[in-house]
Amino acid sequence: MASSKGKKKLESVDEDESMEELERFDDFTLASSWERFISDIEAICRLWLADGPKNLVGKGAMLGFTKSLYKVKSEVKYGTKSYCMEYYFKIDSGKTIEWTDDLHTLQLSFGVKEFLVISPLSASGVILDAPEASKLLSSVAIALSNCGSVWPAFVPVHDPSRKAYIGIQNLGTVFTRRFEADLIGSQVPVKLMHLEGLYELFVSKFSYSTADYPTTIAKVQFTMKLTYRTPPHEEDEDSAQTRESVESEENLEGKTRGRIQWDDDCPWTEWYSAENPLKGFELITIWLSTKVESSLEMAELENASLYAADKCFLQPILSPYIIGDSGGNTIGFASQLRLLVDALGVSYRAQFMEDFVSVENPSADNFKSSAAVPPPSVLDRVLKDLFPEGVQDVDYAKGEHKNSRAIKGAPLESLFAQFCLHSLWFGSCNIRAIALLWIEFVREVRWCWEESQPLPKMVSSGSIDLSTCLIHQKLQMLAICIAKKRNSNKDLCEEYDDQHGSSMTNYSHDLETSDGDLKMSKQKGRGSAGFAGSMMLLNSCQRMHAPYTQDAPLMTEDMHEERLHALEAFGNAFSFSAQLEKDVLSSDMSAFKAANPDAVFEDFIRWHSPGDWEEDNVNVMSKSRDDTTDKLEHSDWPPHGKLSKRMLEGGNSWRQIWNSSPALSVSEQKPLLDPNQEGEKILHYLETLRPDQLLGQMVSTAFRASLDTLSQTSFGGLKQMDTKIGQLYVTISSALKPLQASNLPDKVELIDDLNRLCLVFEHIEKLLTFAASIHRNLLHAPRLSEAIFSQFFSFYLPRMGKGIVDAENAKDFIVKEQVRTSERQVIMDLFPTPTSNQSWRKVLSMGNLLNGHEPILREIILSAYDRMSGNHYESSSPWGSNEEIETHRMYICGTSNDLQVALSVTSCD
Repeated sequence: MASSKGKKKLESVDEDESMEELERFDDFTLASSWERFISDIEAICRLWLADGPKNLVGKGAMLGFTKSLYKVKSEVKYGTKSYCMEYYFKIDSGKTIEWTDDLHTLQLSFGVKEFLVISPLSASGVILDAPEASKLLSSVAIALSNCGSVWPAFVPVHDPSRKAYIGIQNLGTVFTRRFEADLIGSQVPVKLMHLEGLYELFVSKFSYSTADYPTTIAKVQFTMKLTYRTPPHEEDEDSAQTRESVESEENLEGKTRGRIQWDDDCPWTEWYSAENPLKGFELITIWLSTKVESSLEMAELENASLYAADKCFLQPILSPYIIGDSGGNTIGFASQLRLLVDALGVSYRAQFMEDFVSVENPSADNFKSSAAVPPPSVLDRVLKDLFPEGVQDVDYAKGEHKNSRAIKGAPLESLFAQFCLHSLWFGSCNIRAIALLWIEFVREVRWCWEESQPLPKMVSSGSIDLSTCLIHQKLQMLAICIAKKRNSNKDLCEEYDDQHGSSMTNYSHDLETSDGDLKMSKQKGRGSAGFAGSMMLLNSCQRMHAPYTQDAPLMTEDMHEERLHALEAFGNAFSFSAQLEKDVLSSDMSAFKAANPDAVFEDFIRWHSPGDWEEDNVNVMSKSRDDTTDKLEHSDWPPHGKLSKRMLEGGNSWRQIWNSSPALSVSEQKPLLDPNQEGEKILHYLETLRPDQLLGQMVSTAFRASLDTLSQTSFGGLKQMDTKIGQLYVTISSALKPLQASNLPDKVELIDDLNRLCLVFEHIEKLLTFAASIHRNLLHAPRLSEAIFSQFFSFYLPRMGKGIVDAENAKDFIVKEQVRTSERQVIMDLFPTPTSNQSWRKVLSMGNLLNGHEPILREIILSAYDRMSGNHYESSSPWGSNEEIETHRMYICGTSNDLQVALSVTSCD
């Protein structure tokens, strides 16, 4: 019994489960393949509807066509054929705005927001058979109707180049909207090239076959978008021929420049000509939706001026290299700096620069095969530019950025900086070419030294700038030695008088001193440059003379280090500062004694170091001059005062030096700086400099000089660019610090870091080139240039230092700025009236001309609306009788050569 009961119970459970399965099972065993196809489409649509846009994005929906439009896709089969079904949607399902840049072609053509596209999985992706297309569209329409969806669905038809579609949309249970788009090829009727003909084409679609429901169009809405492109730049033939004859000389690399380039007045053009990142502009003019009642009104719109447009936008046409991969073919400072860094990597392989060019060095063969050098004629031209005839004024402040000194290089206008810039463009900037140029460079420097000729592009006076690289310091020291050597046969006093005149740092000449006084004083002392103001000697009560003194000995950075090490070896016999100044101090004391034979140590302190003489407040002195004597009458003499505490200390080094210093004028003294000895030391340093030391300083100087050159570019008030240039100086300074270390870090890591620095430099160079171009093109519209650059900067900045901008992002990148009414005249000037001899001028066939230029693209949307009241829609309309619906919509896009037309019609089924 138990077994029987258990069996009945199991049978009951199986029967219940079978009933449940039957309830949720659709039996398609007798359905056709077409019905199963509809069911498959419906199932996919139901899943997408159930998820909704936000969940679909969370599940991995891809961006489709634009960054605001997403899509999901699925594959369905019908018989032996496979189809791809794609659903396009936006997260923000607001109203579709006409003429925005983020619209899909179907959105723009038919005014839809979200839609389906079903197409065959084939090479063309379109359906060439009309019955198949109709059947496929009907299947999708039935499936969407079963789902209760109002998504419009489209099927691509005909040849892919025609961009043709048919589509359908179920609007509830009453209305159906049908879509059709196709292309009129090269044989565009003349009538359809003008607004009047296009209007008549649209109106012709309002014809109904029944007389019971006459057509009553409430209004036709018109909106238009015209796109103009600036003409290619062509020079006037006569002026071009004149400039060509003037500028046809070969440049330093033997190339010719036949005509004026866009960047001829930019600072970098001394070294290279950059590709213009701005190929032109597109002007987009928009006429917003307005009511049009006749073809005559449309004809008048064809003659409307730019000022009549509701909105204008300016969009730059960017060169692919500025936002994409340059392929390593772009010539600029960055590309050449990268070659110089490569040469630095090779420089560690030899001991002397001659090793890279010597025929006796077997290792040099490794470089000769791949490292060619320019011909002798190019070398001669470079050397002539570096060592021109005649003395030229040098201004190191010229071209110097406020952050320039952060980089330990050489000033832009200096000899070594110019050598480094020439090296970048000498041949392919390989180590062999650099070695050849350096050897000849040092020979020219030695010739200047041996012939006592001024060293060009170098300042031969002043102090040594220790913030610069050592080679520049050495060259400046050599220039000073040459100047001293040239004047070695002249009277030393006359030399100082010629250089300094009456402007002395340690005294002020008394302009009231008579010639008789000076003559009398010079009879008593030697080497006097004049009275030291109203000061008098303490013991003799005579006027104090300020002597000519020698300049302090100049020292380069390595000389300072050598002297510091030597002083450390002496211990604490003298304080460091006193010992460092001993030679200078002794010379000054000797000169003071020669000019003032009756002077005492306190007199020298009062003149040389007034801070070490403490005056008493009780001293009162009246000055009156006796016509027969040069003595002064004093009510209180000698003056009340004393030496400072440090000068009164026992064993004071200054007093010791005073006691041991003889009375010698500067003409009688041994020079503090021996120009012959120091000059030979400098030449020896230059001739024996190790390749890695030379290339290290060249890299630092080349980066600084290149950026100093670029920083002189005029780009208006683009603050972002100014900030990035300032930041790049700091970045370069930090990256080049390892080159200054005595022990270099890992060489491979150093070269990698420098190559990354070259990439950052390349990005800044591209930004700067674009800034210069946009500024000069929109010189009289600074707000526009700043706004466009800001958009470009915001796109480019996040990608700097991360490699080349990928092509996918670059393709979708659009820079566009609205033109204000006050700026429209400036923009119109970008479209000069064509001249008769311009070969690019076409036969005009369209209207809407701008200074004689027809649009490259004209887009028009015409819409017809109909009220429900009083027409054949009213009885079956789900809306109120006063509602309006868009019964017809036509989108026209094209030029005089082709015309794309998309039509949508709403009907009552």
